[in-house]
Amino acid sequence: MGRQQKEISVSEFFAKNRHLLGFDNPRKALLTAIKEAVDNSLDACEEAGIAPDLRVEVQQLAEDRFRIAVEDNGPGIVKDQIPRIFGQLLYGSKFHRLRQARGQQGIGISAAGMYGQMTTGKGLRIVSKTRKGPAHRMEIHMDLTKNRPITAVDSDQVQEWNKPQGTRVEIELEGTYQKGPRSVDDYLKQTAVANPHCRIEYVTPEGETRLFERATTQLPRPSTEIRPHPYGVELGQLIKMLHDTRSRTLSGFLQEEFCRVGSKVADEIIRAAKLGERSYPTRIAREEADQLYRAIQQVKISAPPTDCISPIGEERILEGLKKEVDAEFYAVSTRPPAVYRGNPFQIEVGIAWGKPGGPELELEEATGRILARRKKKPAADSDELLAAADEPVRLLRFANRVPLLYQQSACAVTKAVIGVSWRNYGLAQPRGALPVGPALLLVHMASVWVPFTSESKEAIAGYPEILRELRLGLMDAGRKLGAYVRKGRRIASEYQKRGYIDKYLPHVGIGLQEILGLSSDQRDEAVEKLRGVMEKSRSV
Repeated sequence: MGRQQKEISVSEFFAKNRHLLGFDNPRKALLTAIKEAVDNSLDACEEAGIAPDLRVEVQQLAEDRFRIAVEDNGPGIVKDQIPRIFGQLLYGSKFHRLRQARGQQGIGISAAGMYGQMTTGKGLRIVSKTRKGPAHRMEIHMDLTKNRPITAVDSDQVQEWNKPQGTRVEIELEGTYQKGPRSVDDYLKQTAVANPHCRIEYVTPEGETRLFERATTQLPRPSTEIRPHPYGVELGQLIKMLHDTRSRTLSGFLQEEFCRVGSKVADEIIRAAKLGERSYPTRIAREEADQLYRAIQQVKISAPPTDCISPIGEERILEGLKKEVDAEFYAVSTRPPAVYRGNPFQIEVGIAWGKPGGPELELEEATGRILARRKKKPAADSDELLAAADEPVRLLRFANRVPLLYQQSACAVTKAVIGVSWRNYGLAQPRGALPVGPALLLVHMASVWVPFTSESKEAIAGYPEILRELRLGLMDAGRKLGAYVRKGRRIASEYQKRGYIDKYLPHVGIGLQEILGLSSDQRDEAVEKLRGVMEKSRSV
């Protein structure tokens, strides 16, 4: 039995369990590959301070085979790093940094290349150019046994490229293309909503080019890296940090390795742990580390700084919604930053209400003032994001500006939405289900570390702190929507009643004529006087 034991690499594990990464069926695999490439491009552009300009191409080669390409105008990648970034799982710069980013684990784009290699036998084709160097073209395969990249023979070439800088990734893979919810088209549309500073040019398998223009040139506020917060560190991690630190005193260790720990807080922690201030960190035993860990939980420490996260912002959410969704009413709510397990996060909620192109009141007063919004032509495909009046609202979930399209029922966002009593805000809601109405509900979580339920990053875990902030943000946006819906219903009811009066005024005139013995002219004059009174009341 001992001879049968052997070590496996992380790439071998995920090759056999690719469903964990979102490659469990051809349709979802096509979407996941594009999503990972787009996420990397957006992160690279924003980190370099460049307004993202992306081109996404989906070309159908056979019934179940596609070639996808994602091209950006980012800073490019230096030649030596290209093979490892695209051909090695768990390689990247984001895992150990506590700052907001779309990618977290260093798996996404290399996993997409691994899936393409497994289903078509072909590796990733990359063209990348930095501003100071030429464009390099490579074809990267992955050695699944050793989790390392293999550069195809004669593929490492310098080529002409009419871009000052950027990266282009091409993958051939087995997939299925369908339109509708949870499709590539839907993903790119939602990405344009959450990233109004981004311009996306999308070439569909039919050869049609769709353009998602940017609504603003202002980039999101850059996020800064922070050190771990003491409340978010578990005992095993604390012991490892003690052994790895270069600090020579326990007080220095606490101040240098953690955020929000100054000399006063460090002394308070050390006294509560009954340890020496000048204890050498690497010589602290497990029992002493346990005392230190418990002391950290007892001492009051300020919440971590929030400049490590970069929310979309109320103004940008409104710009994104108005750019892609033609609705009657928009409302946005942003919660103050909060903390779970020492990790800062922030919740944002946006609502768009009203079916575009649907029947609308167009009632005018005698003065010509319009009391209800006039009907206007909806933007192309804008109704794809709005639910019908008798259907559940369309829920858009985002984590660090990335759309979450699958595992909706397992997500904390969905649970929070269902837990809110939407009847208080003018919406119907079946028991244990999403509210019903012609609306779109956008929920975004920004955090240095989003607690996804799986490696495929499709649903957010339901920590109590996260659920609480989600609920409060939804209720705040719901109050704004409720005020608008109730006001609209009052206006509609008022004009419906006035319509009844207008309809029966001639019959009132006939009754007056019969009772008072009026002539036809006197009857008509009385009706006009009554109608004048009605018109005056409308202008009040």
